[in-house]
Amino acid sequence: MVKSLQDTVTLHNGVKMPWFGLGVYKVNEGEEVIQAVKSAIKAGYRSIDTAAYYKNEEGVGIAIKESGIPREELFITTKVWNDDQGYDSTLKAFDDSLNRLGLDYLDLYLIHWPVSGKYKETWKALERLYKDGRVRAIGVCNFHVHHLEDLLQSAEIKPMVNQVEFHPRLTQEELRKYCKEQNIQFEAWSPLMRGGLLDNETLAEIAEKYNKTIAQVILRWDLQHEVVTIPKSTKEHRIIENASIFDFELSQEDMEKIDSLNKNERIGPDPDTF
Repeated sequence: MVKSLQDTVTLHNGVKMPWFGLGVYKVNEGEEVIQAVKSAIKAGYRSIDTAAYYKNEEGVGIAIKESGIPREELFITTKVWNDDQGYDSTLKAFDDSLNRLGLDYLDLYLIHWPVSGKYKETWKALERLYKDGRVRAIGVCNFHVHHLEDLLQSAEIKPMVNQVEFHPRLTQEELRKYCKEQNIQFEAWSPLMRGGLLDNETLAEIAEKYNKTIAQVILRWDLQHEVVTIPKSTKEHRIIENASIFDFELSQEDMEKIDSLNKNERIGPDPDTF
């Protein structure tokens, strides 16, 4: 049972990762991302998730410095973009990300998408970075079961995390089950479906019952499914509100009601066709 914003899950290599963090996709570089990250850290968040593709790593780095929180208390994730995949280019992309962030190591480095014919070479680069102690954990994003099976045939190190689109309209049951069997931690991006669920009647009824917002109910549902989650927000009050989910627990019946909203509906691209 996750009881606070600082609670962690232990990845299969022993590294502890917070269950809850701030995502910064589509948060503008400069003042906007600096303020969002600083607000989150001030509110008790310890995990920040960015990516080279988001073009805001510099701002995230500035906010980390200005937060006054010791680096080792934070968990920082970034990702290698599709254009940079391949062995040497991934190693260079990692260095570039680290420079932009102003850090000397990362907590988690992820392959952003399974680029066909490239992701195995990319993974070899991540294994190298991991063995060299430059990153504490490595993983993937948007990998279906068949991508993971393919990767595991040649991988020396199993991914610690798979970050994918996950919300009540896309519950990814087969993938979640596979990741659990493989001891790969499942992580949700776009847990709130970019606001697309905030007028759902079933969720509204459940939210009213617990005296919580729909967003809080969805994020609590994530945690009770043992899914790491990183909702994005730029507004301080919303950042605080999103994290106010540790003082209630959804009943099994309500969990099942939310599960039943699944329609295998994506708001992002399908990894097989992207």
